[in-house]
Amino acid sequence: MYFRQLFEPDTFTYTYLLGCDRSRRAILIDPVASEVDAYFRLLNEAGLKLLYTLETHVHADHITGSGLLREKLGSKSVVHRDAGALCADLLVTDGVMLQVGNLEIEVRATPGHTAGCVSYVVGDRVFTGDSLLIGGCGRTDFQQGDAGLLYDSIHNKLFSLPADTLVFPGHDYDGNTVSTIRQEMAKNLRLGGGKSRDEFIGIMKNLKLAYPKYIDQALPANQSCGQPKLELQG
Repeated sequence: MYFRQLFEPDTFTYTYLLGCDRSRRAILIDPVASEVDAYFRLLNEAGLKLLYTLETHVHADHITGSGLLREKLGSKSVVHRDAGALCADLLVTDGVMLQVGNLEIEVRATPGHTAGCVSYVVGDRVFTGDSLLIGGCGRTDFQQGDAGLLYDSIHNKLFSLPADTLVFPGHDYDGNTVSTIRQEMAKNLRLGGGKSRDEFIGIMKNLKLAYPKYIDQALPANQSCGQPKLELQG
């Protein structure tokens, strides 16, 4: 399997490029609009054809590159049906399997950060978006966030994976690149060490986080797959 972890420093966003060695078909998880040219170069250098762009949710911190990639490369965009992005080509639900050459991608619904969050399981690794971060998790005070639901999602859908499963998050603000399910169950500051559901809800309620920097631009753009809505001409 071809695998690259890519980083966009303004919003601390990780994007993941995975490709099948046999078919030379590929996916991008959580592409960023400002990085589209870099994706073109990587795909060309590796001899890969982009088949899907997979969103872990409708982002509030950056504008997705899925619409631009669809326009230029013919790739199909994938989001959960509850994410609020009806512009996508495939609206998936929990348990859906996607096949890209030899790559098998399992969709696991992990709502709580937003109503339409998913994680993608590919072999020995899981791509968790903002649901589970290294040492933390996504906030739950915007976009139909629900701390209790996020706790349930992480415990039922992520902590139920094999302990050695590699965790690749959607963001990291401290230079971390990868964790494991075992590590997050033991050391995650918000979820680890056997914290109860009520303890987690209390932690999330008292975070007192600042208003997201780019939400007013990113959220409406991402509901249109990162591209502006066309005005109807009278």
